[in-house]
Amino acid sequence: MNVSRDDFEAAVAAYWDAKNAQRELSAIKDAVGAGTAGSVRGGKHFDHIAALLAKFFLNAGYAPEDIRVNTKQGLELPGYYRPQKQWDLVVTRGNTLVAAFELKALGGPSFGNNYNNRVEEALGSAVDLRRAALADAFPGEKPWLGYFFIMEDHPKSRSSVSVRKGPFPVERIWLGKSYQDRFAIFCERLMDEGLYDSICYITSSQENPKPVEPVLSLDWRHFSASINARIKYLEDLGLPGPGQDTLPL
Repeated sequence: MNVSRDDFEAAVAAYWDAKNAQRELSAIKDAVGAGTAGSVRGGKHFDHIAALLAKFFLNAGYAPEDIRVNTKQGLELPGYYRPQKQWDLVVTRGNTLVAAFELKALGGPSFGNNYNNRVEEALGSAVDLRRAALADAFPGEKPWLGYFFIMEDHPKSRSSVSVRKGPFPVERIWLGKSYQDRFAIFCERLMDEGLYDSICYITSSQENPKPVEPVLSLDWRHFSASINARIKYLEDLGLPGPGQDTLPL
């Protein structure tokens, strides 16, 4: 069964439901003195997105053990500038890194606090793994990297953001842009540089979870088509194949 648009929208809605449930649980823990750290580090709000993406590979015949979606299954991949880094969803088959996904979000009300962190995380993860691939850390086919990002739709993420004056002017493209606009430019440039093979960038909110896709080339249709193209490419080379761990000669 194919992964549908309805599946995608349901997974995004489930993200907000889980996030809201975590917030409520956090408030209860805080009330009894347990703090909120456990909720912040839980990471469960992306479970439905990870399951949605895993479905592409399960449908294509990959075994469940080929698909890692939680820390107990081993999500760490080797890097070049550091020993390893934990990704959010990893698909392997033998010596080939079939796909690795980063699943991230930026929410309010203070978007500026984590904006630079999200940019640096996405850059660092991709650059590190791409360089590790050049150093033969992944001996099979060239790794495929995907990035899924949710920007909370909020008046503060839609409003223009000022830039601070420095010794050199910023590029004009950034002037008068909102955080939503900034992240769209960022994701387009990640793709232009080939740091990620495909990116899905959406805006959404708890009040209106139906995803909005600001950039055509970064929408769900292009993202899912790219995943399917990766699967078809490896299929034509003989993967996954029954009992197949390396590409046939």
